[in-house]
Amino acid sequence: MNCVPPTPPNLPAPLQAAKPRLQRLAEHFMVLALAGMVVAVFINVVLRYGFGTSIVSYEEISRLLFVWLVAVGSIVAAVEGSHLGFDLVTSRVGPVARKLLFWLSQLLVLLCMGLLVWGSWQQVLAGLDSFSTVLGYPLALGAAATLVLALGLLAVLVRDLRRGRALPSHAEGLDIE
Repeated sequence: MNCVPPTPPNLPAPLQAAKPRLQRLAEHFMVLALAGMVVAVFINVVLRYGFGTSIVSYEEISRLLFVWLVAVGSIVAAVEGSHLGFDLVTSRVGPVARKLLFWLSQLLVLLCMGLLVWGSWQQVLAGLDSFSTVLGYPLALGAAATLVLALGLLAVLVRDLRRGRALPSHAEGLDIE
């Protein structure tokens, strides 16, 4: 059973260039979102403890950036196959049963992602008429992160179904009992 979270390898420049443009764009967004969160939270901590005040809008900004960071990061992890895997059952069965379990699990993921798309879309529609307290942006912006997450994971699911198997994780072969 793979119990250690995989760590993506440090890729040399030629292999980094082979990454799809959309994936590189997502990684750059994640860097900017994390940097924005760190700056906003740091400034608020300094202001709160040093001067007894804070910038309220920074709390909303960091919260929104965190939601989007998690959504985009989850898609990138799924694309790379670097998410956590649980192979306690599949590692102990034959190739036919393993293939059957793959298709069954993908069907369940498809069902879950379908429900997530539907529910997220409902939240986006509801959020169009609701606005954040301080900055006044539509709350649909936050709900759209889960919609993007579900659509991204559906795209990864389609890729895996077309291949007939999921990408191997970076930690494959590390059996830790």
